[in-house]
Amino acid sequence: MIGISKLYCGAVEPSDALRYGRTSDQLPSHLLQFSKDKRPVIVWNVTSRCNLKCIHCYAKASESPVNNELTTEEGKRLLDDLAQFGVPVVLFSGGEPLMRNDLLELAAYAVEHGMRAVISTNGTLISAEKARLLKEIGLSYVGISIDGMEETNDRFRGVKGAFKAAIAGIQNCQDAGIKVGLRFTINKLNVGEIPAIFDLLEDMDIPRVCFYHLVYAGRGSKLIEQDLSHEETRAAVDLIMERTKDLYDRGKQKEVLTVDNHADGPYVYLRLLKEDPERAAKVLELLKWNEGNNSGRGIGCVSWDGEIHADQFWRHYSFGNVRKRPFSEVWTDLANPLMKALKNKKKYVKGRCGRCRWLDICAGNFRVRAEAVTGDIWAPDPACYLTDKEIGIQNA
Repeated sequence: MIGISKLYCGAVEPSDALRYGRTSDQLPSHLLQFSKDKRPVIVWNVTSRCNLKCIHCYAKASESPVNNELTTEEGKRLLDDLAQFGVPVVLFSGGEPLMRNDLLELAAYAVEHGMRAVISTNGTLISAEKARLLKEIGLSYVGISIDGMEETNDRFRGVKGAFKAAIAGIQNCQDAGIKVGLRFTINKLNVGEIPAIFDLLEDMDIPRVCFYHLVYAGRGSKLIEQDLSHEETRAAVDLIMERTKDLYDRGKQKEVLTVDNHADGPYVYLRLLKEDPERAAKVLELLKWNEGNNSGRGIGCVSWDGEIHADQFWRHYSFGNVRKRPFSEVWTDLANPLMKALKNKKKYVKGRCGRCRWLDICAGNFRVRAEAVTGDIWAPDPACYLTDKEIGIQNA
């Protein structure tokens, strides 16, 4: 997760994180990526059910019910363990998390036990009453996925009317006083919608947007050919930086982040090195604290059936099940060779990733993409768009 507004526009300074001691239990949510203890943020896919049919869904969600979802009581035992382990944030996802009848009860339980609860949703099920209830339980944030304007979004989501329902969900959250933001997965089929997403942020006064790079998992693995080329990715990140700065220059500050491609960090730094060297030095310090990809360390995933994964995209490999062992035990058990390696993946990545000058602030980027394309977990991430010159291996 690379904060374009935090880094490029100077919304966060190194002193901001230092003021809280850089420990997960003390840092506000917008600074968590700079924690030094890296207590994991947990994505809990509470259900595999969904009312939409998104073509890029990493969880392959469908409307069909399943019989192996964690029960309410099992979920509370999981949350008890996560709270004791020091997990700062639980992100309730799916499928569509609002299709679980006990979501409000589980989210409230997380908040009561000292964790921040957020949900990742398609937004279509957030009525005014549901938004009011989400506010009452102390939900910290609602991230609503939109893939473009109406025609593009509904094509991606597989259901006509999904865009209008999501917009209504955003409005209902705003009316209830809940912080709400957008989630947008970039690919060839919708990259042209990025300007419209920025317009939507401004028109609806939405405070936050996350632009996700495509990860080849679930149904998203069928979209590899629709991923941006390296040149297209650079152009998209440039556009995101420029539109973010334009908002800042006009006094309309928004939190803008890019997610799932840690090459964005060095790319922002290299651009700032030309434009504002003094700011670039501060950005480099923040990027070192961020440490790049944290799958298996600073982020983890629990599936609807209790399986434990390195992140929400790495669903084909399980470290264990919370029905058999607490998450905290599994997460810290280095007898599993992959778990041990992920705690310090910089030692294992190969090729240009292993020789890259930015390895300490990228950590080898996304292993899931490397595995999807090459079959080798430790191969270079094919989505890294930095040139050999930019990563310092041109003459190596």
